[in-house]
Parts: sequence; structure tokens; C-alpha cells
Amino acid sequence: MTRGKFIAFEGGEGAGKSTQARLLAEALSARGLTCVITREPGGTAGAEAIRALLLGTEGEGWHPRAEALLFAAARSDHVERLIVPALERGEWVICDRFVDSSRAYQGGGSGLSDAEVLDLHRIGSGGLLPDLTLLIEVSPPVVAARLAARDGDQADRIGGRDSAYHAAVAAAFRRFADAEPARFARIDGDGTADAVRSAVLAALEPLLP
Repeated sequence: MTRGKFIAFEGGEGAGKSTQARLLAEALSARGLTCVITREPGGTAGAEAIRALLLGTEGEGWHPRAEALLFAAARSDHVERLIVPALERGEWVICDRFVDSSRAYQGGGSGLSDAEVLDLHRIGSGGLLPDLTLLIEVSPPVVAARLAARDGDQADRIGGRDSAYHAAVAAAFRRFADAEPARFARIDGDGTADAVRSAVLAALEPLLP
């Protein structure tokens, strides 16, 4: 059996990753491909429990190293129980965030080194990487408008961090895409959902059967 493909959507808050993951799954299903949509942190019962710990706004939150360890633990369960089995069944896995979010948020935003984050990923998830990472890049004014409409003043713990933090996250994503152009496709996310969808499908064309 042919192994499935692993596609990850990355980007900052309000990039439209969840919407585009859904639209991509619909397009692939129309081509007769079996798809699994999942997210990080989350995707399995254990990982969803860790998600609640990470994103809940109660208490004082986590030190950056503890936060990185929790993300790595959630990802390890996700990879072992959902992602790898689906790929081995020949399915396409579409994931809303993966390891590059840890690199950008716990690394670029919170100050851990890229090597530390990647070491956790190697230990917990065998260093698994997507076949293609779709980085949706959205300008700050568009992000602000989308988040105001989506969240109001109810952002989660990480989404509610200050603008300097999120600027550092965006800069980290840009560095990763510049350093690994073969693994990343950069998508202009400022347009309509349909326009972004068209760009996503064009980027995926070389992987499609």
C-alpha cells in the first residue's frame, strides 16, 4: 500500500488555517482521496487533555520549558496514535499546526533554542516532518480584524500574548520558510478563503496523484 501524505498548515493567529484545512480535505475527498483532519495540540484524547492545560487561562501559566515539554508530549501521542497509523493506511493527514509551531512559539516567541525544540521532537515523535508545510502569511491589520471578529476579548492563553510576542513568532516562521524552501509553500492569506484555497491547491499539485 502506498503511504499517505502528511500536510501541515502553519501560521500565526487568525491566519485561517482551520478553514483552509477543511477546504483542502473537501477538495481531496472530491478527488477520491481519504483524508484525516486533525490539529495541534490535540487530535487524540490525551493530547486534547494537554491542550486544555496549555491554552486555558486559569492560573499563572507555564514556564517556556514546561510549555515546550507539554507540547512535545501531546505531539508524541498524536503522532503515535493518529498520524502515523493514518499515513500507513494510505490516508492523507491534514494537520492544523505541527512542530514548526513549537519552533516558532516556544522558540521564536518564548526564547528556547531551535535545537532544543527539535530535540524534544526527535525524542517524542521520531523527528517526523510533513511532506509539505503550507505557511499562511497574513498582514497584521487583517489579523487584527479577524481576531476581533473571532475572539473579541476571549483569546486563549497563547493567542492573548502581546504583539511583540506574535511579531517574533511571525518572524520565526519566515526564517524557517526561507531556510527550507523545498518543505514550505508560502501562501498569501490576506485574500478571500476561495483565493487562498486556490493557492493551496496549486502548491499541492506536485504531490497529487
